[in-house]
Amino acid sequence: MKKKKDNQVFVPARLSYMYAWEPDEETGKYSTQLLIDKSDKETLAKIKAAIKAAVEGGKSRLANSKGKIPRDLKMPLHDGDTERDGTEYEGMFYLNASTKNKPVICDRRRQAITDRSEVYSGCYANVAVNFYAFSKGGSAGIAAGLLGIQKVRDGEQLGGSSVSAGDFEDLGEEAADDFLPADIDTEDEDDGVEAVTDLDSLLG
Repeated sequence: MKKKKDNQVFVPARLSYMYAWEPDEETGKYSTQLLIDKSDKETLAKIKAAIKAAVEGGKSRLANSKGKIPRDLKMPLHDGDTERDGTEYEGMFYLNASTKNKPVICDRRRQAITDRSEVYSGCYANVAVNFYAFSKGGSAGIAAGLLGIQKVRDGEQLGGSSVSAGDFEDLGEEAADDFLPADIDTEDEDDGVEAVTDLDSLLG
């Protein structure tokens, strides 16, 4: 296995807000949100170490006019219990990872997955992430880049449910009034979140 850089980590997580097949129309980026179990101390320690490596490697970019790194850097890891609603966030940390380039998507045997129904919001995966420093518009911090996704197992779909033909009503032969206007309630996905600034207290 190729040695990872210090700012890279494989994160076992549940996928949410998954735009890995096509880029998000708003951002133009491929992205996914990672739900990480708070009990997974080993993974959280690796994430913390990778973020620290990104801070160390990005000192020149993060430093202010006095050459100091601000204490209020934006951090990518967030507390799902306090920052988001929804049962899927209970007992979870989360982070958003994105990239301009299409990420690798493979199965447990490292074979490429081409069936888009196989990888979706709600399934479980190992996600390759790299953390990097950014400074833009007076805001500085650490962001997460999405490198690849290895699906591990299925899970209950988030942001919608799967259906089969048996879930529909038998309408018989086509009739003139089969298609009538209907109000459809949709929920927009929003990955904009406030950053947690104190990583040490967040991870305990």
